[in-house]
Amino acid sequence: MVCTQATAQFLNPRYGRVLQEWEKYYQAALEAYQQDNFAEAEQQFFRARQEVEKFGMDDPRLATILNDLAKVYHAEGRYEEAALLYRQSLAIDERALGKDHRDIAGDLNNLAMAYHDLGKDAEALPLYQRTLQIVEKSFWSEHPYVITTVRHLAETYDALGKFAEAAPYWERLLSIQEKDLGSVHPEVAATLRRLAEIHRDQRKYSEAEGFYQRVLAIDESLLREENSKLAEDLKNLAEVYTVQGKYADARPLYQRSLAIEEKVFGPENRIMVGGLKNYAVVLRKMERGSEAAEIEAKADAIAARLEGSK
Repeated sequence: MVCTQATAQFLNPRYGRVLQEWEKYYQAALEAYQQDNFAEAEQQFFRARQEVEKFGMDDPRLATILNDLAKVYHAEGRYEEAALLYRQSLAIDERALGKDHRDIAGDLNNLAMAYHDLGKDAEALPLYQRTLQIVEKSFWSEHPYVITTVRHLAETYDALGKFAEAAPYWERLLSIQEKDLGSVHPEVAATLRRLAEIHRDQRKYSEAEGFYQRVLAIDESLLREENSKLAEDLKNLAEVYTVQGKYADARPLYQRSLAIEEKVFGPENRIMVGGLKNYAVVLRKMERGSEAAEIEAKADAIAARLEGSK
């Protein structure tokens, strides 16, 4: 039988109609992509692209294909090629839909992520800012798109070393998480921890103390006592107490963290050495010199044995 253009098309139950030639290639590409068969996906997307370009270079279908082909390149680590296609897709969609259409947010986000992976966070930042403006107008305040974009902005400001600018986005994310997940949740603890670190690094120790206290309370509720993360929480809070001169508050936290680390890692480990040294500093500040000397000697002995065992 001689194949014609009509017979080259095929019925797809998902659509309940005969697919056009470009759709046939496009669906094959999507299936290959979902199976991580990137070489096949790229080949099929190219075929779909050639068919759709017949409709004109500003056809929205071309933007979709370029965007999805860019995702293949992105998954393969070909970030420059991905960014080029994301930019082309964005330009077509902006002309077809307008710059504030909610579908533009996805284009902006994809391009920003490619820039991030290229180490170009300064170029990603304004794209995430535009994305947030669009999704805030298009969706409710706790919509996943809004949450994701708020997180991206917080992380991007962090990557740029703009911690004061990052903090409000982390705080906004925290507010959403507490409303959505409750006050005792690992994701809430992670965001609180980041806020504590930002305030600590800005020497806002009182604020950092409050955040670290909340992190500790959450992890005490969720984790077993013999957990290295809990030991880290205790040390972080102890360090903030120490820098504020709250030595009596810091001392029991160091004691507890060292006890946990000894159970988790064994009586002699590298992690404990630093904790012992910091604990000794607190003891000296409290004028407990003999105890401090014993702790320092213990830390030095452990360090020496570990060095000798290499």
